[in-house]
Amino acid sequence: MNNLRAVVHRRALAGLAVAAAGALALAGCSGSGQGAATGSSAKLTSLSIMAPFLTTNAPAEGNEIQKALEKSIGVSLKINWVPNASYEDKTNITLAGDSIPQVMVIQGKTPGFVKNAQAGAFWDLTSYLPDYPNLKTTSPDVQAASSINGKVFGIYRARDTMREGVIIRKDWLQKLGLSVPKTVDDLYKIADAFTNDDPDGNGVKDTYGLIIPKWPGGIGSNSPYDAIETWFGAGNGWKKSSGGKLEPSFMQPEWLKAVQFEKKLVSDGLVNPDYATFDSAKWNEPFLNGKGGIIIDVQSRAAVLMSLLKEKDPAHYQDYIEITGNLESPSGTLNALPTAGYSGFLAIPKTQVRTAEQLRGVLAVLNKMNSPEAGKILNNGIEGQTYTVQDKLAVAVPGVSPTLKDDVSSYAQLGTNVTGFQGLLPKQASDYEQQMYDKRLKIQDSDLAHAVFNPAAPYVSDTYTAQGAQLDTIVSDARIQYIAGQIDEKGLTDAIARWRSSGGDAVISEINKLYKANSK
Repeated sequence: MNNLRAVVHRRALAGLAVAAAGALALAGCSGSGQGAATGSSAKLTSLSIMAPFLTTNAPAEGNEIQKALEKSIGVSLKINWVPNASYEDKTNITLAGDSIPQVMVIQGKTPGFVKNAQAGAFWDLTSYLPDYPNLKTTSPDVQAASSINGKVFGIYRARDTMREGVIIRKDWLQKLGLSVPKTVDDLYKIADAFTNDDPDGNGVKDTYGLIIPKWPGGIGSNSPYDAIETWFGAGNGWKKSSGGKLEPSFMQPEWLKAVQFEKKLVSDGLVNPDYATFDSAKWNEPFLNGKGGIIIDVQSRAAVLMSLLKEKDPAHYQDYIEITGNLESPSGTLNALPTAGYSGFLAIPKTQVRTAEQLRGVLAVLNKMNSPEAGKILNNGIEGQTYTVQDKLAVAVPGVSPTLKDDVSSYAQLGTNVTGFQGLLPKQASDYEQQMYDKRLKIQDSDLAHAVFNPAAPYVSDTYTAQGAQLDTIVSDARIQYIAGQIDEKGLTDAIARWRSSGGDAVISEINKLYKANSK
């Protein structure tokens, strides 16, 4: 991955509840590049799109945001808004019907989309996108991850690539004279001190170091365990072995060392005792209530905690939170855990867009939908109505109607940000909050240089598509059982062997066959 701001998805106006993810742009198609994209381009006067909305109501026809957007790109938009909860079903129904739009928001590499793409239902954009300056990604790792076996069937919608970090009780660090951790060994020492050295000063042994909830996802779902395992050098879901073969992270010796470290944290009493059942929806509570002192999660959780503390103790809320990024392994290397870097993509069905000339016409419009001008509309709304600009940052206009806020959030679903965030970042409510926000961005920028990407992310294994959820449960359940002391190391390795014999070896074979074919 490249520069963080080239791929991040930021909330451009926190006060407007904008789920900013897109940027639409002014620059036109170059039309002069080499390869499949070279050729004439149909000039469109309108573009039909199907997209989800996550708010209570869809944007009304003729709303102010769409008017501003259409004026910016010079094309009228016909948008079929679908409730997010039923979007996947609607996608399948639409593809099977006659009313297919020119552009569809696809929310991920679902089995249905993969099957349709491989069957030729969507345009392969791999050789076309380089001809469009605002669609040519500056983050090839993210584009590769969003591809299907190396072929790009959609313009990905960028999200924050580097989010992982460690959130710590600042007051406890100061009380015990401790510094922010740099390594996993530092993390252990701080967790031990937070558990055993009375960080709240009440004379009672009633605190613990790490707060870990029951994780809803399996192996490779960015849990605190996954973060630690990546820090140890086990890779991110998969890892390229010294022999050049791709293997699951849990087959690496570093993974076992990491899980042994996790087990030690638990057996030494440095983690909340109910870690296996603790509701993740209540993850903040022990931190806020002074029971636990460390959270390994996305750094934006620090902003949520800060807001809650500000409500609870407005005079001293700045005294409670410290943050840092990914931690070094015991050997001194920094292996940072990134996200996939995208959330779905904009795909172009061949049923409605039948020729290369028509395709280039659609891409020319999407290319216009990724510039600072259009991006500000999508991510911030309309200057003077929803936001003003101060110090090159967006400041929410007070009293904006909920409908207009929702509209901005909905239109952000159309954005891509493949060349960088096109909106304005939000100005924070106070100098301290701005300092913390800027600190987060600086940490993310620094960690991005050490990001460990999943080398298997582009590849779709048929066996994994059919059996992946059941296969991963074998290892994720065994990991928790081992950490809890319910099985020993042999039981853990036996579970990995069972994963392999139950279809895992077929997954490895299929992934490597695709990897080899795309590495030529």
